[in-house]
Amino acid sequence: MPATLITTDDLREFKLELLKEIKTIINNQGTQKLKKYLKSSEVMELLQVSPGTLQNLRINGTLPFTKVGGIIYYDAQDIQKVMEDNRVHYGLKP
Repeated sequence: MPATLITTDDLREFKLELLKEIKTIINNQGTQKLKKYLKSSEVMELLQVSPGTLQNLRINGTLPFTKVGGIIYYDAQDIQKVMEDNRVHYGLKP
């Protein structure tokens, strides 16, 4: 197997390419919009809750949902509102 020599110029070029790619990825993440509607599995992952907890949030009216066919959808704005409404402020006066 032939050996390939890597020079400092090669490493510098690789570093610049890598930094450019990382910047592109970071910039794209900031411009991506959240989906309007999320499925149950996405909400469970987002909130780090079990299926039973998510069902309880639906049943007690904490988290509004829409059911189309057999699939339950949640509005991303409703999830954000529930999170803001349930924020706990320790030591802060209202």
